[in-house]
Amino acid sequence: MPTAPATASTIKPSGHHRRWLLWVAMVVLLCALVGTAMVLARRFQEIRVQEQLDQETATLVSDIRAGLRRNVQTLQALRDPTGDHEGWVSAATDLLTQRREIAALSWHNAALGTLAERTSPYLVNGLKPHLADDRLQDIAAVCANARRASGAMYSPSYFRPSGDGQGLELMEMCIPALQQGKLIGYLVVTYSLQGILTELPDRVAVRGRGLALTEPDGTRLAITWQRPLGRVVVTEQLLELPGNVMKLRLDSPRERFDISPWGATGLVGAMSTLLLGVMGLLGWDMRLRQRVELALAEALAFRKAMEDSLVTGLRARDMSGSITYVNPAFCQMVGLDADALLGKGLPAPYWPPDMADEYQRRQAIRLAGQVLPREGFESVFMRPDGTCFPVLIIEAPLINAEGTQTGWMSAILDLTEQNRIEALSRASQDRLQATARLASVGEMASLLSHELNQPLSAISSYATGALNLLTEPHDANQTSQLGDVADAMTRIQAQADRAAKVIRSVGDFVRRREHTGELARESVSPSSLFQAIWPLLTLQASREHIRIELDTPADCPDALCDRTMVEQVLLNLARNGMQAMPPEHPPTSSGYRTLTLSAHPLSTPDGKHRVLFAVTDHGAGLPDDVAANLFTPFFTTKAEGMGLGLSLCRTVVEQHGGTLTHAPAEPCGTAFCFSLPAAHT
Repeated sequence: MPTAPATASTIKPSGHHRRWLLWVAMVVLLCALVGTAMVLARRFQEIRVQEQLDQETATLVSDIRAGLRRNVQTLQALRDPTGDHEGWVSAATDLLTQRREIAALSWHNAALGTLAERTSPYLVNGLKPHLADDRLQDIAAVCANARRASGAMYSPSYFRPSGDGQGLELMEMCIPALQQGKLIGYLVVTYSLQGILTELPDRVAVRGRGLALTEPDGTRLAITWQRPLGRVVVTEQLLELPGNVMKLRLDSPRERFDISPWGATGLVGAMSTLLLGVMGLLGWDMRLRQRVELALAEALAFRKAMEDSLVTGLRARDMSGSITYVNPAFCQMVGLDADALLGKGLPAPYWPPDMADEYQRRQAIRLAGQVLPREGFESVFMRPDGTCFPVLIIEAPLINAEGTQTGWMSAILDLTEQNRIEALSRASQDRLQATARLASVGEMASLLSHELNQPLSAISSYATGALNLLTEPHDANQTSQLGDVADAMTRIQAQADRAAKVIRSVGDFVRRREHTGELARESVSPSSLFQAIWPLLTLQASREHIRIELDTPADCPDALCDRTMVEQVLLNLARNGMQAMPPEHPPTSSGYRTLTLSAHPLSTPDGKHRVLFAVTDHGAGLPDDVAANLFTPFFTTKAEGMGLGLSLCRTVVEQHGGTLTHAPAEPCGTAFCFSLPAAHT
């Protein structure tokens, strides 16, 4: 007999049962969620209360430390009672009256002999802790530590019984007293731990709570309130003092955390609503995740296109040295495709065989944790055809999302073209240096031809004078004439030596400027520079009726310079000044045209000291067109001039760190000025 087909009525109970199972599972889930929320809320409240108590206890510890520091500052004002015993006793009595936590004060000399003492008026039953002989050894140890630390030092606490069977937990503090660095005594302060708990903390903060000082191991030393029988929350903080460490313990009654039925119902309803909201948020999050994944795929495609367009090779390797990533630029650089590179370990297929061992050692150093320099290092790679080329490798650690290093990322640059350009640049630089040396040789020749004219002219003048003396008839003044001849020959020799010195100095000048840019400098007084060129100047000045004046104060410092080159500068400027005053120029009131050589100390705005030289003539001055081209090489206003004198003078001054300038003089003429560094700044 065939079985009757199932109808809708027979299917409903089964589907309904399944739906109820789902609802039951949902309710169980909600109940578990609510219970968990209640437990977590209670735990959160306990943690919050504990954190609040920890913070309050830390504040109380800070209050006690601040009060003790204030006491130290106040106690340091108590002077030595040796000179004023009554004043010390009065001040100590007032202090003990104001500071109830202090049980006693005593002043001791350097040998810990008692000079003065005072007990708190609030102590009862005749308790005198500072007079106990059994504490002298401990006080001596505390004062010795205070003397070494040059500050207040605390002793461990101790219990001192009183006459009524009770007592106090006490603690000494010793403050060394110094006068002009010499120890004159000690101030010993006896603290009551009970008084510290009563007076120093904020009383409002400890109202209704238990406050106690204990040893680090938990042994109770002093307490301000008996712990209740109910449940309490306990927190402890270390009270660290110089020489003593204690714990401050705060006991607070535990608050009850109850939830009413209506509150629980509301909480369940709220949690159910939140659960539905979370389910909606999950759906929204899934749609958001899909959009993010699409954006991530687009970003990866963009990054891939960017990496493919780079001309810099990129290579990633894991910690064992195997290649995990390469970009097309790197593949093109080494002449291998990505399939031939990915997964390859050491030695790499692009390493030259003769350098493989060196590269292996470098990789071992990297794996040992010694990071290579950030600016990179040069290496050599080889293509499959055997062609080697230089590369610059810049490596950085490859860090994953968890912050762990998983390998190394390398940026690799082909240096072939760069090395070729550098070789061309070096060749061009060598050619420029050769041209500069040729220019220096030409400049040296011009300088020699210009500077040798002066000593050679002097030699010619002295030689002519000597010949005139030798060709004159001899008479009774023969001895005098021979003396003049000898003097002239001596001057000829001096000028010849000067010409040789000029040649050597000019040659050294050009070589130093070409190679190092430095001068051989020495300390020279301005007066000695003027005296060196004085004979040559007076010879020309006497012929042209020009008076030369020297203006050098006694406090003028020595100059640090190349003596020969600076003498040539002064001589050239002085002769130019005399040539700027022709005979037809109106003389001064004394009948002479005047040339002034001066040197004065000069202080620059940056605090450096220099010597300012000036050569001043009283001629017609410089026209504007001449002044604009005065220092231009080969520019001259003289028929026989070469136009190199002032240009070379400016070069010499600039080599000394100065500047050659000119300005109109009063009432007429021109002043040429330059400065040299002082020998002693």
